[in-house]
Amino acid sequence: MTTPSGNPSLNSPAPSVETKASPRFASIGSPYFAIMLAIMAVVLILSNIGASKGVVLGPIVTDGGFFLFPLAYILGDVVSEVYGFKAARKAIITTFALSVFASLCYWIIIVLPGFGDEYGTAKQAAIEGALGPVPLIVLASLLGFFAGQTINSWVLVKMKERSGEKSLWARLMGSSGAGELVDTLIFCSIAASVIGIADFGTFLNYVVVGFVYKTAVEFLLVPITSLVIRWVKKHEPSYGA
Repeated sequence: MTTPSGNPSLNSPAPSVETKASPRFASIGSPYFAIMLAIMAVVLILSNIGASKGVVLGPIVTDGGFFLFPLAYILGDVVSEVYGFKAARKAIITTFALSVFASLCYWIIIVLPGFGDEYGTAKQAAIEGALGPVPLIVLASLLGFFAGQTINSWVLVKMKERSGEKSLWARLMGSSGAGELVDTLIFCSIAASVIGIADFGTFLNYVVVGFVYKTAVEFLLVPITSLVIRWVKKHEPSYGA
């Protein structure tokens, strides 16, 4: 409706402006966040110990932590999706601090004087062989995991800001691929010499297999990760509050 001058009537309804809903997240003050944080720390500490052993499976070169490490990224996806980037960053820093503490404990255990008999000497050599390389593995893990998990969380949250609650599978796959690529490159570059990789061909095998394996596991577990995320969202009282 217009006035005689051709201007819109003052009584005409204003055009509607479509607003974009903000992404929903939960508060970290819940038992679910604490449980996932504890599992992330345990998985990373155990994978750091396992990674000190080189593993050969036919033509594949990897390390003893290969079956554990993808779980840390899956948990990182759950934390990022449900609790947001700040909570994920807090979980990453806390997990790193606990890994450093574990590495310090290993060093103290090694340098403490042991029994001087044959059994004590053999035991000392075994402990040094198992836990001695771990600080370097922890360094590789700290740098790789920090960079990779930060990128993983950032990409996932940014994608959620665009799509809201839709396209969860795309967020999980896109963020995991980006994070694992950065993580694998940094980790393998430092850890290769620790587990005994000396030539470029074996190193390339280590990097490519590590990235493909970790990413493939996360992609295959996207349906399970999605179910876990939906369950946590449903049972997390503060989600979207």
